Amino acid sequence: MFHKLAPGIFVCLWATGFIGARLGMPYSEPGTFLTIRFGIAFLVLVLVAFIMKTQWPGFKMALHSIAIGSLLHGFYLGAVFWSIDRGMPAGVSAVIVGLQPLLTAVLTGWFLKETITRQHWIGIALGFLGVILVLAPKIDIADSGINAGTVIASILGMVSVTIGTIYQKQIGSLSDLRSGTALQYLGGVIPVAVLSFTLETREIEWSGEMVFAMAWAILVLSFFAIFLLMWLIREGSVAKLSTLFFLVPGVATVMAYFLFDETMAPIQLIGMLLCAIAVALASRNNTRDKTSPLAQASELSK
Repeated sequence: MFHKLAPGIFVCLWATGFIGARLGMPYSEPGTFLTIRFGIAFLVLVLVAFIMKTQWPGFKMALHSIAIGSLLHGFYLGAVFWSIDRGMPAGVSAVIVGLQPLLTAVLTGWFLKETITRQHWIGIALGFLGVILVLAPKIDIADSGINAGTVIASILGMVSVTIGTIYQKQIGSLSDLRSGTALQYLGGVIPVAVLSFTLETREIEWSGEMVFAMAWAILVLSFFAIFLLMWLIREGSVAKLSTLFFLVPGVATVMAYFLFDETMAPIQLIGMLLCAIAVALASRNNTRDKTSPLAQASELSK
């Protein structure tokens, strides 16, 4: 039952990350918010690891975990939070980051020597067309928050989480999940702390919404969602896991609609649909194991 429910739970939790960013950014700058979040998560996991007498990785593996964390947490969320703080709608940011499986298809072909089929390239073309449709209606509006800086930041986040996921599958899974994740948060602190101490004032308004956003980010996202992601990476292939991400933009957009009144024009909805079709095509593996939990979940989600 857990194998069947885990992918759906992960998608819903992952989508709340964009909502949490939108909720917390009015009260804290992105680098400061994430530095506190990752720092607390690191300290708690270190304490848990020592209490449970967890085996810590060697120096070389520890460096790998720190590098993975800087990509999977620091650069990814730092870029996404920065773009949302600069006005990028949470739903649009989710669409851009949701194209991760398209990049995953290409990178796994290069690094894992998997064949990139014609349907993969068709999916990539449809994905970029979908992004253009999503961005086009607001690209010329000065106050829309969609500009070159926020779009590039969102793309940087997408690239970082993609490389981090592949890195975790190849190397990170060799270490204990508890100690390895603790070291990943140490790596995640580095880029966001640099952002906080170089470009931000580090002022925080501890309102009720800010406390809730921070508590949700630490307890639900930094612990449960990330451990679930690490477990899914271990259980299946990166390509199969990446198919789940095409559901995230739609879920995040629905959440943003009810919570923040973020609306999307019909052409943007068509663009989101093209993104979903693109990712499904590019991430599909005709030789995949139909009995694997992720494959079953992917089929059920379509």
